[in-house]
Amino acid sequence: MSVLSLENVTLRYAGADGGQPPVLASVDLSIDQDEFVVVIGRSGSGKTSLLNLAAGFVRPSSGRIRLDGAPVTGPGAERAVVFQDDALYPWLTALENVAFPLRLRGFSRVDRLARAHALLDQVGLRDASGRHVWELSGGMRQRVGIARALASSPKFLLMDEPLGALDALTRSRMQGFLLEVWQANGVGALLITHSIEEALLLATRIVVLAPKPGRIASEIVTTFGREHLAGTPPSEIRSSPAFRRLQDELTALIHAEEEGIAA
Repeated sequence: MSVLSLENVTLRYAGADGGQPPVLASVDLSIDQDEFVVVIGRSGSGKTSLLNLAAGFVRPSSGRIRLDGAPVTGPGAERAVVFQDDALYPWLTALENVAFPLRLRGFSRVDRLARAHALLDQVGLRDASGRHVWELSGGMRQRVGIARALASSPKFLLMDEPLGALDALTRSRMQGFLLEVWQANGVGALLITHSIEEALLLATRIVVLAPKPGRIASEIVTTFGREHLAGTPPSEIRSSPAFRRLQDELTALIHAEEEGIAA
C-alpha cells in the first residue's frame, strides 16, 4: 500500500524576511492509500499550502516529502489534483477534457477515448461526453474534473475545496459521490475544506491546522464516511449524538485557536 508523507516540513515563501513566521512549521503527516484525510482550519492556517506541498507544486524550506520512500521533487501523475475551479478546457468536450492527460502521456486515440468513456460512465456522465464546458452545470463540471484527475490512475487524489463553489443541494450530492469515487478507485484522498460538517461526513481522519505558523493542532479518526458508504443516510448520520458531539468539539477547537491568536 502506498504512503504519502510530509516529514517535519516547514514552508517559508520566497521574499519573506527572516523575522516573519513560516506559513507551515514542523508538519508531520502521513496518508495511506486507503485513507480519506480531510484538513480543516481557519483562513491563514496553511491548508492550501499543505496541499501544494503534497502535490509537488512547491518545495519545503526544510523537511522532506516522500511517496513510498522516494523524494517528491515536483508534480507527478501518481498525485492528481482537483481545484475549486474545475480548470477544464472550454474549447474541448467533456470526453476530450478527460482524455487530454492520456494524450500527453502518448496513449493512442482509441485507448484514451475508451478510458475517457469509461471514466465518464463511472461519474454518471455517459450522456454528456459530447458537451462543451459551458453546457454543463457546476456539479457536472466538477465530475468531469475528477474523471480527468483519475484518467492517469493516480495513487492519491488531492482536492482543494472542490465543492466550495456549488449550491447546498449539489454539494450534498457531490459529497456522497466523492466517497464513492474514493472507494471504487482505491486512491488515497486528501481534501481541503472550511466546512466542519463536510469534514465529518467524508473523512476517515480529520487534521486540524492552527495558524501563525500553520501546524497540526489535532488529528481525529472518524467513521461517518464509511457509515455513509455502508448505506446509512446522511441525515441520520448528521443527527446522531456522536456526529453532533464531534462537530461541537471541532468547532470549539477551531474557535479556541482563533481566541488564542487574538489574545
